Amino acid sequence: MLLAVALGAFGAHILKEKIGESAIGTFETGVHYQMIHGIAMLLAALFAGKWGESRRLLWGGRLFLIGVILFSGSLYGLAALDWRWLGPVTPLGGVAFLGGWLLLALEAWNSTARAGK
Repeated sequence: MLLAVALGAFGAHILKEKIGESAIGTFETGVHYQMIHGIAMLLAALFAGKWGESRRLLWGGRLFLIGVILFSGSLYGLAALDWRWLGPVTPLGGVAFLGGWLLLALEAWNSTARAGK
């Protein structure tokens, strides 16, 4: 999340004048998703402490990290470097995010069910 804050500041104060309005919007989307999924990684770790370690939480956290690298990283490359070949990578990061949220939700469901027994 520290990196997301630093990249956000970099985009707002340095890149904005160099890459244009459309590209800065793409860059800001990468920062936004990186921050959200940084929080998601913290949640997965906190839930592991509360509910006990699980493969779902471990893989959920990993998928959030993979998503940040692929989704946000590809948007940074598209916006700042105009690397158009990264365009097809972005949806793969989105799929990783979806997988991470699904695993987190499944573990929450199962932990709630276990607690109710």
